[in-house]
Amino acid sequence: MSINQDRIALFESDLRAAFQASHLIIEDESHLHAGHAGAASGGGHFKLTIVAPEFEGMNKVARHRAVYAALNKHFPDAIHALTILAFTPSESTN
Repeated sequence: MSINQDRIALFESDLRAAFQASHLIIEDESHLHAGHAGAASGGGHFKLTIVAPEFEGMNKVARHRAVYAALNKHFPDAIHALTILAFTPSESTN
């Protein structure tokens, strides 16, 4: 397993502890940012798609804050940048 695969497993564990996710995909997009100043620090670039009932009644900013709170211990060492797509089950096409 690569360093980022190990990191993704930890992220997934923390997200599943915080949310009852019915759909969770974490993609490593670090290769798209090679040479970027943030990449030099060792933190990766990731894309998260999550569907969870906890997002019901939350606007986009509140959803992002909830995800950041769940992953807080991973910033900035393991995560330099995170794209978040957070949906409720009724909004999901999955």
